Amino acid sequence: MNPLRYGITPKMKPLAPRRTAIVSALDIGSSKIACLIARLRPAPAQDVLPRRTHAIEILGIGHTRSAGIKNGTVANLSEAEDAIRHAVAAAERMAGVELESVIVSVSAGRLASELFAATVHAAGPTITDSDIERVLGAGSRHSIREGRAVLHSLPIGYALDDTRGIRDPRGMLGRRLGVDMHVVTVDTAVVRNLMLCIERCHLSIEAMVAAPYVAGLAVLTDDEADLGSAIVDFGAGTTTISIFSNGHFVHTDGIALGGRHVTMDLARGLNARIADAERVKTLYGSVLSGASDDHEMITVSSGPDDREAPQTVPRAALVNIIRPRAEEILEIVRDRLAASPFAAEPRGRVVLTGGASQLNGLPDLAGRILGRQVRVGRPLGLSGLPEAAKGPAFAVAAGLLVYPQAAHLEHFEPQRARTVLAGSDNYFARVGRWLRESF
Repeated sequence: MNPLRYGITPKMKPLAPRRTAIVSALDIGSSKIACLIARLRPAPAQDVLPRRTHAIEILGIGHTRSAGIKNGTVANLSEAEDAIRHAVAAAERMAGVELESVIVSVSAGRLASELFAATVHAAGPTITDSDIERVLGAGSRHSIREGRAVLHSLPIGYALDDTRGIRDPRGMLGRRLGVDMHVVTVDTAVVRNLMLCIERCHLSIEAMVAAPYVAGLAVLTDDEADLGSAIVDFGAGTTTISIFSNGHFVHTDGIALGGRHVTMDLARGLNARIADAERVKTLYGSVLSGASDDHEMITVSSGPDDREAPQTVPRAALVNIIRPRAEEILEIVRDRLAASPFAAEPRGRVVLTGGASQLNGLPDLAGRILGRQVRVGRPLGLSGLPEAAKGPAFAVAAGLLVYPQAAHLEHFEPQRARTVLAGSDNYFARVGRWLRESF
């Protein structure tokens, strides 16, 4: 099987507006692996999130500490496979269902955005679905690159003759139909190994989705997406950015720095074990100093030997270690935003997601460095989420459940290509492989 023969990652069929569906999400990160199973029921139009066509009810959730994943990429196939199996099994037990396919997030692989424009002549006096399909296909063909795979191919605006900014040209009169497309690409090697790891768990991949995109789908209101917003997802191994404008996902970027780098700085600075440094960061870490920080003492285990007496350090010492790394990440984010379409949105808001965004004082520091309004984003419009999963750390996992409602926006290749990408991993093939591996 050559899963990326056509240079396009798996795409899912659009969700029928009046159909109830069971969907499952798999968020594979550097610190945790989470699996969510939900029932999507058709819902009447609402005022808060009017673009959502379905209500999302969580049926099962499973998450475990990540293993075999470094900076969002597979570093150890066997360890990653075991961790995925544990998370999926826990979600299946809670939901009482057996999964066959999952929607998967991608946060690594040098996510990059490109804009392409294409124009075709209309076949008749009015624009039809066939005309739109032809112009989208023409735009997508420009996006194939050696060593890169296409994650998303999204139209962000149409032009009819000399008129631009058209959302839906169907039925309109015109001779030339143009489109501006936002194409998101990723390193082929990253998604290839991610697909292999999931297939070894006897699961097929329904779709692969950029993590910052679905984080935005989960935490942004429609007004924020229309007015212009940037989502900065602070993961453990990566920090990724997505930008929404006029209701469209228009840009993405990412850097290989995240919360784990803060933890490693603490472990080195305090001469502590990584696990102890993570605990100290979670319980006492901050990027802002206070008047009592020099006097408030924190106990930290000394080195690998538990027989050694623990050390005590002032909280100010933690701030002095954590703040420089947080500032470094935010300054890189600021530069990336300045070079993106977000620079044209002077009043655009920044929304922080990801586990590392919960670091005390980070929103205030981000507001100062980025010069923007900043808030912490949490999943919106999901029922049945346990309290522990309602925070920004689960924004990507929740967004994967929202994504099927936006899948119709994607341009995907004909069934011939989609079949090859998904592979011949049907039920009987998976059973046969399980028998070969087990006996």
